Amino acid sequence: MGRIVLTLADDISTDVIYPGRYMATVLPSETPRFAFADNAEFNAALGAGRVPPGSVIVAGKNFGCGSSREQAVSALKGHELTIVAHSFARIFLQNAINLGLRLVSAPGVEAAAGDEISLRADAVVNETSGRSFPIVKLPQARQAIIDAGGLIPYTRKRLLSPSTHDSHS
Repeated sequence: MGRIVLTLADDISTDVIYPGRYMATVLPSETPRFAFADNAEFNAALGAGRVPPGSVIVAGKNFGCGSSREQAVSALKGHELTIVAHSFARIFLQNAINLGLRLVSAPGVEAAAGDEISLRADAVVNETSGRSFPIVKLPQARQAIIDAGGLIPYTRKRLLSPSTHDSHS
């Protein structure tokens, strides 16, 4: 279960998530401090550690539109946030999978900041309102990458797993 810490509208661009003026900062260890930099109150809460890992942002359609900047995902991943949105922009979605950002597409989700939600295999349940919203599942291979923590940990695990090596070599 997670608590919703921020709700957003449709078409939230990567400029909102990670403003372009910080593009010179690319290290995943540094990008989190610029998450939602133009939302001073929320950025300060993130920076002060008042937003616990596993907290949830709920957004409308086309979350992560705009540029292809990977830093937008890295900034969110650095705070271990979960993003629940009606839909995601294509490039943001792929970057999120590659970096292992937990995200859920729930086209009809309705929630407010402070609501408690549960993420289930087939639905997002707003425990506060008692309403349930079906999810659009990612293909199994893409979800496996997220579950592994991103493409690099997923690949490392696959390469080091005895079951993936040819036993006849």
